[in-house]
Amino acid sequence: MVARRKVAVVGVALSDCGRVDDATPYALHAQAARRALADAGLDRSLVDGFASAGLGTLAPVEVAEYLGLRPTWVDSTSVGGSTWEVMAAHAADAIAAGHARVVLLAYGSTARADVRAGRRTGTLSFGTRGPLQFEVPYGHTLIAKYAMAARRHMIEYGTTIEQLAQVAVQARANAALNPEAMFRTPVTVDEVLAGPMIADPFTKLHCCVRSDGGAAVLLAAEEYVRDCRTSPVWVLGSGEHVSHAAMSEWADFTVSPAAVSGRLAFERAGVRPDEMDFAEIYDAFTYMTLVTLEDLGFCGKGEGGAFVEKGRLRVEGGELPVNTDGGGLSAQHPGMRGLFLLVEAVRQLRGEGGVRQVRRRGDGGLPRLGVASGTGGWFCSSGTVVLGV
Repeated sequence: MVARRKVAVVGVALSDCGRVDDATPYALHAQAARRALADAGLDRSLVDGFASAGLGTLAPVEVAEYLGLRPTWVDSTSVGGSTWEVMAAHAADAIAAGHARVVLLAYGSTARADVRAGRRTGTLSFGTRGPLQFEVPYGHTLIAKYAMAARRHMIEYGTTIEQLAQVAVQARANAALNPEAMFRTPVTVDEVLAGPMIADPFTKLHCCVRSDGGAAVLLAAEEYVRDCRTSPVWVLGSGEHVSHAAMSEWADFTVSPAAVSGRLAFERAGVRPDEMDFAEIYDAFTYMTLVTLEDLGFCGKGEGGAFVEKGRLRVEGGELPVNTDGGGLSAQHPGMRGLFLLVEAVRQLRGEGGVRQVRRRGDGGLPRLGVASGTGGWFCSSGTVVLGV
C-alpha cells in the first residue's frame, strides 16, 4: 500500500469570462486548462486524472478527448454548483492514496451567449421528472425555491431585506477591485431594493449575473510540487453533504447542507472557522451567502443578518473578506460556479490578488488559511474545502 501523500493545488486559471460570444464551451475548457498547466509549469503528460461535469453525453470522456487526455482516474460527479469542491475532495483523496499523481479539474460554459443566440432559454426549473414532478406544476421555479428559503429565514430570525441587500452591496465593492469582474460600478442598498422584482423578496441585484466563462484547477502529489513554478496551496480538509431534492423533504429552510460539509472540513483540517483569513462562498443569491456564513460557523444561527450588515465581507476594511473577486453576484456566473471559488481562494493564498489582496488582521501579512464552500441545486448539496499555505 502506498503511504498517503500530501496534496497541493499547483495551478489555477480562468478562461476568457463575462461576454464571450465567439467560443464554444469546449474551447473555454481548453483555454482554462492550458492556462492552469502554464500556471503550474507542469507538462501535460503528467496529468493522469481528469474531472469534469456538465458538458457532453459522456462527461468527462468527451472533454478529456477534446483536451487530448487519456486519464486513468476520472470523476464526473454532478451535484450542481458544489460539484467542484466535491470533485476536488475526491481528487485529493485519489492522489493521497496513490491512484493518481496530477488531476485536472476543468469547466466551461457559454450560458449567457447561448441565451443571447437563442440556443437555450433561462433555467426556470431542472425538469419535471422524479420528485420534481410534484413541485413544478405549482410554479416552484429555481429562483422561487431560494426566495422561499430566504423568506423563512426572515420570518424565523427577523432578517431584513436591507441586510440581504448588504450582501450584494459588499460583493460589488469587492468586484470594483477586480479588473476581470463583469460588473464593477458600486451599488447602494437603496438601488438593490429598487430593482425589478424577480421572486419575492429578491429583486434583480439579489440574483447572480449570467455570464460565459471557464476555470481550471490542477492538483498534484507533494513530490511534484518542487517541479512547479508556483508556491503550493495545500488541501487541508474537505467535507461534502447532500440534503434533499424535493422542498418538502428539506427539514429546515434556514439550514443549508454546508452545516455538515463545513463541520467535516474544519474537523478534518484541524482548524476552526475563526482562523480563516477569508471565505469564498457560492452566491447565486444573496441569501446563500448569509446562511452559509451561519452554517460554516462564522456566526450563530439567525445572526447572519447582523453579521453582514456591518461591512464584514469587504476586502477593504472587512473582518472576514467574502467572495473577494465579487462572486457570482458581480464577477461572473456561467453556471456551476464552484470551480471559480477554488481559483480565487488559491490566488489569495499565493498573494496574487492585486488591489483586492486580502491581508491578515493584526500583522497585515498574506493570508494563511481560506475556505471555499459550494452549494448545488436549491441547497441540495454542499462541498467545502479548507486550503492553506
